[in-house]
Amino acid sequence: MSEEKLYAIKNDEGKYWDFEDQDGFWKLSTVALAAMADEESAKSVVHDHGGHVVTLVEEPKKVVLSKEEAKIVEDAHNDKYPASYISGNTDGERFLMEAFVNGYTVAKEKKYKVRVPETQTSYYYKGSDGHVHASDTSGGLDNEFSDYELQQYGLDGERFTKEEVTDDEQ
Repeated sequence: MSEEKLYAIKNDEGKYWDFEDQDGFWKLSTVALAAMADEESAKSVVHDHGGHVVTLVEEPKKVVLSKEEAKIVEDAHNDKYPASYISGNTDGERFLMEAFVNGYTVAKEKKYKVRVPETQTSYYYKGSDGHVHASDTSGGLDNEFSDYELQQYGLDGERFTKEEVTDDEQ
């Protein structure tokens, strides 16, 4: 988070000081210059014209979590002692505490297409029978595998060529 801050002056009626025109408090939508970087000047305006200093701070970046980590943070919100819940359910508690406080997003799970060994055009796909099959065509086939599915179907070995599916393909 940046150490630079901006300062605005707000009065008890919810109106803001216009630093450009310096002629009073107005609705925020009509103020030409609502904030400045000099804290002492902002305090001087309060001294001379009333109101109070409002410090504008850059919003912290959200932490990117896996689905499993997001579940821990979500469950911590419902626990009587969130910090204890997080520390009791993970080794990376500082990372998850930041997510608890600052917010988080869930990382998009990587997906892969897996080429059949020793072919140039064949790919594996998940059949409706629960097994993996090979095909030269990919139209309409469920041929994208998560890391977990690669392990589950035994497609995570060195002999398999995996191609990561990009957002354009999904």
